Amino acid sequence: MSNYSSMTPSSQTPQKDNRGLIYGILIAALLGTWGYIIYDKSRTKEEIEQKDLQYAALDSSKTAVQREYNEALIRLDGMTSTNARLDSLVKSRDTELVEIKTRIRTLVTKQNASAREINEARQLIRQLNGKIDGYLQEIERLQGINQQLTEDNQTLSQEKSQLNRDLSSVKEEKAELADKVDVGSTLHASRFNLAAVDVRNSGKEKSTSTAKKADKLRISFDLDENLIAPSGNKDLYVIVTDPAGNIVKESGLGSGTFNTRKDGSKEFTNKLSVNYEQGARKNVSFDLQQVDKYVPGNYKVEVYHNGFRIGEGTIVLKKGGLFN
Repeated sequence: MSNYSSMTPSSQTPQKDNRGLIYGILIAALLGTWGYIIYDKSRTKEEIEQKDLQYAALDSSKTAVQREYNEALIRLDGMTSTNARLDSLVKSRDTELVEIKTRIRTLVTKQNASAREINEARQLIRQLNGKIDGYLQEIERLQGINQQLTEDNQTLSQEKSQLNRDLSSVKEEKAELADKVDVGSTLHASRFNLAAVDVRNSGKEKSTSTAKKADKLRISFDLDENLIAPSGNKDLYVIVTDPAGNIVKESGLGSGTFNTRKDGSKEFTNKLSVNYEQGARKNVSFDLQQVDKYVPGNYKVEVYHNGFRIGEGTIVLKKGGLFN
């Protein structure tokens, strides 16, 4: 009986309920898990946003670099198209420029270009612009030299023009002086003496006044003193005109034509070469024998030197006496 009474409900110790604690732990763990998930998502979002910002910054830098490169190309093309000298200078250094432009183009067209690559492209663009500026400075320097050369050339041209004018003036003065000397050196003939000569069978000569008996004309004159005419041989042209007004011309006399200063070309009867001494008077005498018989009338003799007529004389042949 006593054992039975000890096992009654009133005598047993009540058991502790742990479900609340377990629920609390589970809820706390669940909250912690959700908190971590929320935190991790927040951090990932920030990282993504930072990456997006970085990509946006890189893309903006890349776009800016591309724009700078395009502007540099436009600047270079624009200047070379309007400046032939710059175009020639650029072409002479074409290999160096091609290498720079090729590297820039590779960098700015790369899909996922890094910040380092974009910075390299920007530095190369600065280098390209620097070279363009250098070309312009070189052109300005060359243009300055060219401008100076142009001014020097203009000065030389003006001096040359002045020298040409002076030379032309000197030539005109020289020509005028030469003409004066030429005219001044022309000889003058005076003291004409014309006579008809009858040549006998024996060879003896005798003056005659009869045209029928005249075998030749003996002509003599003096060349007056001339201080300008230099010593030496002087060509004299003799024109003999018969009573009918015809010029006596014969091949045996060496007849021909010559140029005068006033009357153009004229026919002459005979040409004489006379050795003249400067400043001295010289007597000239020669015989003129024509093939045809002489006819009565006036025979006119003219002497030319240097294109000018320097003297003349006349002989009259008649059936009677001789008149000079």
